Amino acid sequence: MKLKMDLTKEYGIVLEGGGAKGGYQIGAWKALREAGIRIKGISGVSVGALNGAMMCMDDIEGASKLWENISYSQIMDVDDKNMEGLITGNLKIIPNIGQIIKDSIKIIADGGVDITPLRTLIKETISEERIRQSPIDLYITTYSVTEHKLLDVDVKETPEGLIGDMLLASAYFLAFKNEKLHGKKYMDGGGWNNIPLDSLLNRNYEDIIVIRIYGLGQEKKVEIPEGAMIYTIAPRRPLVKILEFDSKKIKKNMNMGYYDAQRILYGLEGKWYYLDMPAEESYYFHKMIDLVRKMIDRLGEDVVMDEKQKLTGYRAAMEIGMPKLVKALGVKPDGGYKEIYLTMLENAAKSLRINPFHIYTETELIGLIKKKLSQSKKNQDELPIFLDNLDSLFSL
Repeated sequence: MKLKMDLTKEYGIVLEGGGAKGGYQIGAWKALREAGIRIKGISGVSVGALNGAMMCMDDIEGASKLWENISYSQIMDVDDKNMEGLITGNLKIIPNIGQIIKDSIKIIADGGVDITPLRTLIKETISEERIRQSPIDLYITTYSVTEHKLLDVDVKETPEGLIGDMLLASAYFLAFKNEKLHGKKYMDGGGWNNIPLDSLLNRNYEDIIVIRIYGLGQEKKVEIPEGAMIYTIAPRRPLVKILEFDSKKIKKNMNMGYYDAQRILYGLEGKWYYLDMPAEESYYFHKMIDLVRKMIDRLGEDVVMDEKQKLTGYRAAMEIGMPKLVKALGVKPDGGYKEIYLTMLENAAKSLRINPFHIYTETELIGLIKKKLSQSKKNQDELPIFLDNLDSLFSL
C-alpha cells in the first residue's frame, strides 16, 4: 500500500466531543502514529480534550489501556451493573429497581451525577509536566458559565496546577453535577462548538485531520481558507451511546477507528470494507465486460426486453442485465464501473459475514468469497438470494 499523506508536513488534529464514543479517536490515532504522521497541535472539546491531552503526552499505551478497560464507575459515582441496565434498556440485570428510582431522585436533587471518579481518573492519567514539555500544542474548548462566554484555551498558557481543571471543565456534560473549578463554573464546550476546527484555522494551521464521532452538540460553521487541506476520519457504522462506557463495545469502536484512519492514510476503497484496489476505471470496465460475458453464458443468448423488442448477446446483457444488476446493488445510475464492481464484492462479503476489519486485496477478498460460498452450499437453503449463482459470475 502506498501512503497518500505527506510525511514531511505537520498536521493539526481536531477531536470532537461525544463521551464514550471517544474510544474511536484513540484507534484512529494509533493508525496515524504507526504511519508516521507528525502532529503539530490538537484542538479538542469534552472527551476530545481528554484524548487530546493523552495525545499531547504521546501516551498511546496509557490511552489504549484506559479505553480498553473503561467502566461506568470510572467516570461517575454509580454501580456498573445498574448503569449498564439503564443505558442499554436491559432492566433484568438490575437487582433492585426501587433503589435505582431512589438514587435517581437523589441525583436530580443534588443537581446531577457525581463525577468524582472522573476527577480522579484525570489526576491519575494526565501529567501536567509532560503536556507542558510536549512539542505538540493543545487547545481546548469550554463554556464559562461564570463569564457567560465560550473559551478557546491554550492549555500550556494556563496557570500552574490548573490543566486538570480545564480538561474537566471542557467535559462538564449537562447530566453531570456541576461544581466550581478554581472558583468558576464551566459547561461542556460541545454544546456551543463540538467540532473546534476554527481553533486551529485561527492559528494558521493549513493541514488538518478531523476525527469525527458524531456526538451531541452544535457544529459551528467554519469558512475554510484557500490553501487549507481538511482530511476527515469518520465512522460509517454506529458507535456506542454517549454514556455507554461498555469496554467490550468500545474496543470494537477503537478497532473501527484504526481501520477508518487507514482508509484515509492509504486511499482504501469500499463503503463497509477496507479494500486495497488502486486500479483505474478502465481495469474495472474490463472486469465488468468479463462479467457481461458470464451473464450471457448464464442467461443464454436470447433475452426478451418486451413483447415488441428482442435483444441478444452483449447488447442484451448491457441494456437489460447490467441495469438490473446496478439497481439490485443500489448503485447510483451514474456510478462508474469501479463502483459497481466494488459494491458487488462488498455485498457478497457482507452477505457471507466476512470480517470487515482487515485490509483486503481483490484477490484476497474473492478467495474468501469462494471459501465461504463453498461452505454455504452445504446448506443451500440458507444461502442469501443475492449469492445465488454468484459463483458463476466470479468463475468460482
